[in-house]
Amino acid sequence: MMKKLAAVGALSILSLAIAGCGSSTNTTATTATPQSGGTVVIALPEQTSPNWFFPELSLTADTTVNSEIDDMSYEPLVYFNTKDQFDPQHCLASSVKWNAKGTVYTIQLNRKWHWSNGAPVTAQDVVFTYQIMSAGSQSNVSYAWAYSGAGSGGMPTLWKSVVATGPYTVQITLNQPSSQEWFVRNGIGQIYPVPKSVWDKYPHSMSKEFQFIQNVSNSPNNAVYKVVDGPYQFQAMSPNNYWTFVPNPKYNGHQSYVKKVMFQYETSSTAEFTALKQGTVNYGYLPGDLLGVRSELTNDVLTPLYSLGFNYIQLNMSPQAPNGIGKAFDELPVRQALQLGVNQPGIINAVYHGYGVVDDTTLAPKPKNIFVDPALAKDPYAYNPARGKKILEADGWHEVDGVMTKHGIKLEFTMFAASGSTSYDHIDQILQQGWAQEGIICHIEYQQFNTVVSYSPSDASQWAVLNWNGGWGYASGYPSGGVLFKTGAAENSGSYSSNTMNTLINDTYKPGTPSQAIQRMYNYEEYAAKQLPAAIFLPEFPSLVVHAKNLHGTLTDYNPIGGVIFPSHWWISK
Repeated sequence: MMKKLAAVGALSILSLAIAGCGSSTNTTATTATPQSGGTVVIALPEQTSPNWFFPELSLTADTTVNSEIDDMSYEPLVYFNTKDQFDPQHCLASSVKWNAKGTVYTIQLNRKWHWSNGAPVTAQDVVFTYQIMSAGSQSNVSYAWAYSGAGSGGMPTLWKSVVATGPYTVQITLNQPSSQEWFVRNGIGQIYPVPKSVWDKYPHSMSKEFQFIQNVSNSPNNAVYKVVDGPYQFQAMSPNNYWTFVPNPKYNGHQSYVKKVMFQYETSSTAEFTALKQGTVNYGYLPGDLLGVRSELTNDVLTPLYSLGFNYIQLNMSPQAPNGIGKAFDELPVRQALQLGVNQPGIINAVYHGYGVVDDTTLAPKPKNIFVDPALAKDPYAYNPARGKKILEADGWHEVDGVMTKHGIKLEFTMFAASGSTSYDHIDQILQQGWAQEGIICHIEYQQFNTVVSYSPSDASQWAVLNWNGGWGYASGYPSGGVLFKTGAAENSGSYSSNTMNTLINDTYKPGTPSQAIQRMYNYEEYAAKQLPAAIFLPEFPSLVVHAKNLHGTLTDYNPIGGVIFPSHWWISK
């Protein structure tokens, strides 16, 4: 970490959060000269489609797939590389400076950046985008959609003002001192500017503006998406089939070697494996259930890659949850029993052939990270259904016809799970078996991924438990949990609320030394591990990335912070 000067700190290298994030691979480095041409076909996760093309995501469309698609066409305001260092080559800002208190941040835009219509990217574009984010984060106003980042990076309550002090200078003022490392990553890092001249359709009506964005959010052929500052422009789509992008000829960064990038819909893991085997997909993944036949991919390279995050199942603790199950989940002993019924080592071995790590909190132990709490190396709720049943019985639950029951409420619920993944189907069955030993009955209903991730407190009466087969990935190297577990936060889908948790999360935002920042994160993680905040932790699995042997550069700039890929750096050898 850099030492801050008396009045102003300059953002050039801030390596506080990540240490040794890179994953080992079995690829061979190449010194060959990159060649131009060809098409990259990227396999999407099973039965998953992009459905939100505006770069600031809505609460119901906050998915990795949508982020990956939006990264094709829009540049972030700030970016941190694989070493968690500020990297101006991959973002709009050339520098970020702040005052000693951490209340005022000055962002200088690099003047090289332009929109594809030739207009410069300016401070006004940043301010306009912030206004959209802030409006979509207000709890007392109902627009056509809600911003997914509410609660992350102090949005909106910590932000006092965002103003353009010049054509290429933005100044952000906060309501109170905050950790500079945290705010730059989790606050400023949320901003993906859009051109104000294109998107500001209703300057005097935010309600109409939000409705307009909603109307075009899944219409990438709309003219508003023609003006971009990223490496690619949208070209064409066929629903539940493909989405293609071509190079943006006006891009001011690294020009793409390949002439087209296609994201391909996959009906199942078997279909995706067949596409890899036949060569119709040259960048995809190997599902865990097919690891046993990986040798059939003779023209591909497999690389396990961990991204910063954790895997979990979402519980609905709302009193509106079906059949009173939210009241049951509100009891810590019930959550403890659910966690004790999860056979993490068994899942890792049976489903992923040893790939994966046991995780018991909000940050998995891989990739290596200084915020991983060593005190949690011993899982407080390691698989032990017999112990889980005793905890329930001590809390007044009694088995009636094979189901734990208390005050008329049964520990019986339906889990909505994302369809299409044979690996996760197997995981769901293992969960059922473990919980059944405790008198907890789980029924499974499979739905489309985009449907499962759309459930929220607004429809709490419609769902009990969610498993969208992926958990949470952090978009920054500062893995605080404000957007997930603070009361009323955007991604707090389970309606969890704890004053202690709120305080511990707020502590991670405070200014301090590196050791203080680390200890505050440990305190938060330990509380989450013990309290299970509407979350039941699952093993964290690596992405078993597969690419064709003649596709190069896929791992050069891969970033475990957010799982960011850079197709514009990839090339295909003839």
